[in-house]
Amino acid sequence: MNDNVNSDSKYYNNPLTRPHIKWGKLEEANNFAHKVKLFRQHALSEDDFRRFRLQHGAYGSRLQMGYSMVRIKIPGGEITPEQLEKIASLSEAFSIGSAHVSTRQNIQLHWVQLEDVSEVMRGLAEVGLTTREACGNTVRNVMCSHFAGVCAKEEFDASPYSKAIAQFFLRNPMCQNLPRKFKVNFSCCNEHGLVRIADIGLVPMINENGVKGFRIYLGGGLGAASFLGHLVEPFTPENRLLSTCLATIRLFDRHGNRENMARNRMRYFVHEIGWDIFQRMVFKERSIVEMTMAGSTLESFRVLLEGHQREVFKIQNKHLELPILNTQNTSTNDSFNRWMNTNIVHQKQQGYFTAFVTLGAGDITANQLRVLAASIRELSIERTARNTPQQNFAIRYINGKDVLNFYTRLADAGLTNPGALTIASAVGCTGTTSCNLAITNSHRLAKEIEYKFLELQYDIDEDLRDSTIKISGCPNSCGQHEIATIGFFGGASRIENSMAPTYTMLFSGSTGEQGELGKTIMRVPAKRVIDILRKIIEIYRQEKSGNETLKHWIRRIVNGAGTGNIRGVEDIKRLLSPIAQLDPIDLDPESYRDYGTDIRFSAKTARGECAA
Repeated sequence: MNDNVNSDSKYYNNPLTRPHIKWGKLEEANNFAHKVKLFRQHALSEDDFRRFRLQHGAYGSRLQMGYSMVRIKIPGGEITPEQLEKIASLSEAFSIGSAHVSTRQNIQLHWVQLEDVSEVMRGLAEVGLTTREACGNTVRNVMCSHFAGVCAKEEFDASPYSKAIAQFFLRNPMCQNLPRKFKVNFSCCNEHGLVRIADIGLVPMINENGVKGFRIYLGGGLGAASFLGHLVEPFTPENRLLSTCLATIRLFDRHGNRENMARNRMRYFVHEIGWDIFQRMVFKERSIVEMTMAGSTLESFRVLLEGHQREVFKIQNKHLELPILNTQNTSTNDSFNRWMNTNIVHQKQQGYFTAFVTLGAGDITANQLRVLAASIRELSIERTARNTPQQNFAIRYINGKDVLNFYTRLADAGLTNPGALTIASAVGCTGTTSCNLAITNSHRLAKEIEYKFLELQYDIDEDLRDSTIKISGCPNSCGQHEIATIGFFGGASRIENSMAPTYTMLFSGSTGEQGELGKTIMRVPAKRVIDILRKIIEIYRQEKSGNETLKHWIRRIVNGAGTGNIRGVEDIKRLLSPIAQLDPIDLDPESYRDYGTDIRFSAKTARGECAA
């Protein structure tokens, strides 16, 4: 049996569960503890230790290098109840009693003392999880759409391929010292997933001859300078998946800029030499890879892929009569129906649903993790969860007759906020709560927006449903602000002799294969962001054409195709500018404090931890 597969009999004897790969290694926890001792004894330099801990998923906490953020890789976003329960216990023992879901399907534990990181790693390894290469100049967590396997528009389930690629490159010697971090994203269809903003983005497809393969995009990524990925070729058959990925990583390793950390992501190299040249380099390198690759390498990847294909959960379609949900008059009906309308989607498997658990900017307490784990174990036929780029959890394969029971169980733990699939579910990176590079508290702002939008019932407004709000605490786009309908990234502005927290606002970003990057509009003071958003919605309601949604109206305005009083960006800026103006600090001291603090704002940052 493959050593990377959990051999615990409970997985094999229970027909409703599947074997799960062991990503973690106990010896790495022991090695980390040893390196910490060497570092504390000054036998290991700060730079060498920094590279080591980042490669093992320990990211320095804001202005407090004695503490770490431990980033847990969740390949493909798939996580079991046992793993959720272990994270809950570790968060109570070594962190702050809660966990944070990131936009890249990682789970983070914050403010872990450096000496305790190895204990966290050890606990994670016991349930098959790892932090290895979650940070540093490596292949980061491989993402896969949380709809993969249940999306009606997908041509086949990409989940096994995403996990096989993740497993192949994990601890692979060729990925230990890349010029910078490297990201791989799989989607389920052309609408879902983040394939255009990754170094390698893959969309599953079947060609006219019935052969499985992918549309592969290269050279995308978000940050201070962002680029959308380019399509390599119309169709890449599955037997060239590995060689295409290997060729791309080898080219990046060989040609990536190792001198300038601000420009050493692969997207800069692609942009600087031009896509046509890079595309030819990929084809040539792929030919070399395919001619020289050892047969044992191909065989090892084939074994990995077949193992993950056996893991795929399959269920016969059950033709249940719908609707089957109990919505009789009870005290919870209104809340339940609101939750149903904003957090539940039909799967392609008839009679089964995916429920989205709304988390405020990705935060979930230890007790909530345990309640969620128990609910998944008892009510999800798949017996797993997937975390999403919207910083929520997707619980799949819930039988229609169990949806109300699932809601009731979550309600007791405060996990039934509506709006998961709407504008109310704002994304926010951790910002100044933990990140060295952050300028503003994007994390708290995202929560404030969610609270206010739920209070205003924006989540049940169908015209706002397909819009998104994403917030980053600096230009680096951990909150993915550039692919939001309305995005914000943090900064600072000087008003006379005082500094105020501000955000740059962007319009009309989007995801999917036809995704677009947002266009910069204007600066907005942090404490005026919610007022600005409400004003935008007010203007939209006055100006929209027919059944046009906010998302489509904003796109039309950005393109200068407005038909009413708002023809283009300059018109809407003119109406928003009065709200964005700040008085001097003595007249409006509150606007010179960021969310989550009662002291005057100052733009403090430290050395970033994004690269080793």
